Amino acid sequence: MKKGIHPENYRMVAFKDMSNGDVFLTRSTAATKETLDVDGVEYPLVKLEISRTSHPFYTGKSKLVDTAGRIDKFKNKYAKFKK
Repeated sequence: MKKGIHPENYRMVAFKDMSNGDVFLTRSTAATKETLDVDGVEYPLVKLEISRTSHPFYTGKSKLVDTAGRIDKFKNKYAKFKK
């Protein structure tokens, strides 16, 4: 392997899936300012929107969230009351 091309700051980091609260530990160089206490040990925290425990491909459950469509439907529905 080439010397000097790999990062030196590998450390244990806690990744937290914000959609279901699942936390897993792995080695990473991800920069973060937050920390999380896991089993009495404090780790740097990286927040995720989706992970292997909540992704439809891995869970087999399909969940569609259409927030932009809901807003457009609301505006169209109540546009007739606008003066």
